[in-house]
Amino acid sequence: MTELSPFETLYDHPHGHDIPLPTPLDQIYGRFSLPKVVDRTYVISNFVTTLDGVVSLNAPGQSGGSEISGNNQHDRLLMGILRAVADSVVVGAGTLRAVPRHVWTSEHIYPALVPAYRQLRHWLGKAEAPLNVIVSGSGEVDLRLPVFQTPKIATLIVTTKRGDHLLHRHEIPPSVGIVSDGAENAVTPTAVLKAIEKAIGRGVVLIEGGPHLLGDFLADRVLDELFLTLAPQIAGRDHTVERPGLVSGHCFAPGDPRWLKLTDVRRANDHLFLRYQI
Repeated sequence: MTELSPFETLYDHPHGHDIPLPTPLDQIYGRFSLPKVVDRTYVISNFVTTLDGVVSLNAPGQSGGSEISGNNQHDRLLMGILRAVADSVVVGAGTLRAVPRHVWTSEHIYPALVPAYRQLRHWLGKAEAPLNVIVSGSGEVDLRLPVFQTPKIATLIVTTKRGDHLLHRHEIPPSVGIVSDGAENAVTPTAVLKAIEKAIGRGVVLIEGGPHLLGDFLADRVLDELFLTLAPQIAGRDHTVERPGLVSGHCFAPGDPRWLKLTDVRRANDHLFLRYQI
């Protein structure tokens, strides 16, 4: 059982329908809702940034979200909830390289609440674990990593024609599927969503990184919501290292800005948890 204090709700403009959370998730997080979309996939994203907008320190062994959030347990609990309601979790190959031992399940991110997360997925009629989706244009991923070698985790690699050719030079684990739409250089968000729908049908897709992947989904206007944790840290930048912000690879403003609607603000100690509709 966790000893976390409850989130403080500062602003709540709910949309969609309430999803009952098992105890103790409901006691800590409070009200949670999602729109009920049946005619298409619903895409949400979850990121953590410093006060100056850094999402990765981009340093050896310190490139993941834990270094940004300070390994904040409220942030990890929320990540667990979002993974529990998701049918698939999508990350780019860069994110996989930053946290190579990770698997994208609630159990992995917050083991203390495994029974509650499992009960939530059972209530929602979802598979035991979300489909883990790795997006790699090059196909240069290590198939020996846990995300590809954990039998209960079904994993889908979405890649290009070149990446597909490279991956099939290796032995493919039985729990891993590979999909290529025939593109030569880059994987589009549309190709990712089509591959997921073909594999498991429509549902909730959770994007967890990195900034290039988020930028692509925003550019193609196929992202519905953004969950954003604001950590009380200033990381800084200088000429010695590139520290990416929330979005990379695209410039939207001033010509084509992306404006968001704030729907939820919660606080846990000095961290803020924001939620936006896009």
